[in-house]
Amino acid sequence: MTKIDDVARLAGVSTATVSRALRGLPTVSAATRRRVLAAAEQLDYAVSPSASRLAGGRTGTVAVVVPRITRWFFSTVVEAVEEYLHHSGYDLLLYNLGGREQIRQRVLRTANLHKRVDAMMLVATPLRPADLTALATLDLPGVTISSGSRVPNWPCVRIDDVAAARMATRHLLDLGHRRIAHISGDPDDELAFTTHLDRRRGYQAELRAAGLRPDPSLDVESSFTIDGGNRAAAELLARGVPPTAIVAACDEMAMGAMTALRDAGLRVPQDVSVVGIDDHDLAGVLGLSTVAQPAAEQGRLAARMLLDPLGARNLSPIIGQRTADGDTPVILPTRLVVRESTAPPRAH
Repeated sequence: MTKIDDVARLAGVSTATVSRALRGLPTVSAATRRRVLAAAEQLDYAVSPSASRLAGGRTGTVAVVVPRITRWFFSTVVEAVEEYLHHSGYDLLLYNLGGREQIRQRVLRTANLHKRVDAMMLVATPLRPADLTALATLDLPGVTISSGSRVPNWPCVRIDDVAAARMATRHLLDLGHRRIAHISGDPDDELAFTTHLDRRRGYQAELRAAGLRPDPSLDVESSFTIDGGNRAAAELLARGVPPTAIVAACDEMAMGAMTALRDAGLRVPQDVSVVGIDDHDLAGVLGLSTVAQPAAEQGRLAARMLLDPLGARNLSPIIGQRTADGDTPVILPTRLVVRESTAPPRAH
């Protein structure tokens, strides 16, 4: 295998000059560059991406931090980010927190990332004051996705979670439902997410806009999982008269709720309508009405916003989107997708 030393020897220059010439740096004269390129072509020398990056003081790697890689939203975002990074000549270093606070602190508050990555991306990762101090010390460019926490000078990509929940609730109100329940995230979660709080606010705001008072007995908290939705719906049924409709804070909770309702002998949507938020890959299969959010697009856009300042060669442009500075979040639109899980309430 031809090495850079071979090219340097044939061209009569140092290996450092070969590296600078092949990277197109202006510190090499035109004549020397031509000689180096001719030698490289003659020896069929291919530049090592990793060596070129290290010579330029870069690792060619981006750290991506996610709370739980097994969840649909996070895995969809990471897949889109990895594809964009790959086409741009970058590698992805994944940190899966597994929902554990101890791991979050270890990743964000130590020198774990120092000299290992060129930039970082935080996906729905809650931040505390000590985390912001640690990130400032690292002095890395970064971007956040779907996060209630802002990092100074980092752009942010997200949806409007309040508006998404309002849209889901409004759909049920327009169908004629008035006894509408809500199942949402667990506030005792170790990582203290904020998404469920925004979606609860949206649900309550839309009820009030319709002249209805939110009923605490129709609001149940559980985990953002199918099992969590199942348990939340079972709790609703155990409290007495069932609602005529349920707004679930995510599609996975909605799927669990549909299972619990059917296990209790109730039909969806004839007895109870169910609507979620996400447009999970299985939502169409299950006939679940939902408010769709562009998960993959959030990942691609965030990756572009992150790599643009690094001068990466982006081969996957995102059409119709713009970047933003660190003070202006980019909020992508959501849309209502009506399927078979919602219908007008039965006449009693």
